[in-house]
Amino acid sequence: MKVFNLTSVNDSESMNITEASLISDCMEGDQRAIEMLVRQYEAGVFKLALSIVNDPVEASEATQETFISALKSLRAYEDRSSFKAWLYKIALNVSRSHLRKRKILERLRTTLTSVFQVETQKPSLPEDVVIQNEKEAALWRSLNKLDERHRMVVILRYFHELSIAEISEILSISEGTVHSRLHIARERLRTALSLLHGE
Repeated sequence: MKVFNLTSVNDSESMNITEASLISDCMEGDQRAIEMLVRQYEAGVFKLALSIVNDPVEASEATQETFISALKSLRAYEDRSSFKAWLYKIALNVSRSHLRKRKILERLRTTLTSVFQVETQKPSLPEDVVIQNEKEAALWRSLNKLDERHRMVVILRYFHELSIAEISEILSISEGTVHSRLHIARERLRTALSLLHGE
């Protein structure tokens, strides 16, 4: 269920308002400005959340939590940094929190299943729903085999088209480390896909 009603704002109105003034209006509690801000970033935040939690419903919940947290913390935002990077950092933290909670629940479920000897059926993978193309599915599987620190830089760089500086800010690592992780991740993906296609 959506928390925000975004249908009342059209794209031409969004184009006429600068990000700085939009953020300022949001801090003043302007509902229309809040709707416009959410509309501008909602899809990207959802994709980022989905890439971490691998569940559309949970990603939707994480997206809503991200905007609620961001709107409450807007006065702490410093406009000298990228707003997108600031927002994505919140989304990353919220999504990771969801993932930690889920892992705790999964361990509990596994324990209970073992104790009561109940057979459970694993749900179908979210990528079966999200990814249609076979080549993209192969890439996604290879990407998911990377450890989180290498997978995350790829997701932020190529799926969300963030700059090296923005990724550095979001992950709180140096730009050199971002470059290094991207290089390693690309090589591992290239190797995995080559083996997959027998090249």
